[in-house]
Amino acid sequence: MDFNLSGLSSAKRSLESERVKVLILGAGPAGMSAALYAARAELAPVVLTGTALGGQASLTHVIENYPGFPEGVGGLELGELFQKQAERFGARFEFDTATSVDLSKRPFSVKTYSKEYLADSVILTTGASPNHLQIPGEVELTGKGVSYCATCDGWFFKDKKVVVVGGGDSALEEGLFLTRFASEVTIIHRRDQLRAGAILQRRAQENPKIRFVFDTVVTAVEGQKAVERLGLKNVKTGEESTLDTDGLFIFIGHTPNTQLYQGQVEMTPAGYVVTDMEMRTSVPGVYAAGEVNDPHFRQVITSAGMGAAAAISATRFLEAEE
Repeated sequence: MDFNLSGLSSAKRSLESERVKVLILGAGPAGMSAALYAARAELAPVVLTGTALGGQASLTHVIENYPGFPEGVGGLELGELFQKQAERFGARFEFDTATSVDLSKRPFSVKTYSKEYLADSVILTTGASPNHLQIPGEVELTGKGVSYCATCDGWFFKDKKVVVVGGGDSALEEGLFLTRFASEVTIIHRRDQLRAGAILQRRAQENPKIRFVFDTVVTAVEGQKAVERLGLKNVKTGEESTLDTDGLFIFIGHTPNTQLYQGQVEMTPAGYVVTDMEMRTSVPGVYAAGEVNDPHFRQVITSAGMGAAAAISATRFLEAEE
């Protein structure tokens, strides 16, 4: 019997890798929007969702400032709507995670746990992850009273006292959400003024369950099997104290998820991908959108707009080549 070994080898390679025109890393608002626009351009984009479809927005209980939803919309629900709309035009979502990225030559190589993608263009929309306080007890008690997602864990603190650390929009939004369950929400901020928007500040200040502690940082999380108390320090006087609490929710900013691209595209000192107005990175054919390159606005609508711009730019790039 005559075996065609070269044919078998070719078949094996085709199973291990896939060539695509547009590969999108991340499935938050930026990635979803990029998928929609690339799909409408008939580029059959593939989206690697990572571990969370919808990105950080999917963890928000209600999004009240996305146009078209006057009564607000759940973050998870909005992500599902984004996905359905993109799939309607031919986008494909793969529930897989990139493990390595090579942007040194085209086609660009992106390896996942299950296969390798060879892409003519890549759109980076991997977002950002919440920062940690880096204090004693934080890691040990994560999931035992320490949390970074009120919408995920708020239900577990019904009729209990909780602390929120942070002074921006996310801290106040999540603090307000926690009042649905907790008997008392203490918001601790290291400065003497909040950074959140005026409407959120007014809502929080008018909520009878919320109180504020300013000029203060959390220095330790204490407890045996769960969070029992926090160590506090006033940054102006140096005075130290403790506060009994059942939970600690941390919202002190984010770090961009750009580790896979380090040294391959230009980045800021903080690790955000540098792009021009058309979402182009320093590597031709590679684009970035959303919180991976936006440390300023961090809104669903701005991320979605950036994703659309990135897909349009990628489309024009590929058309110019043809």
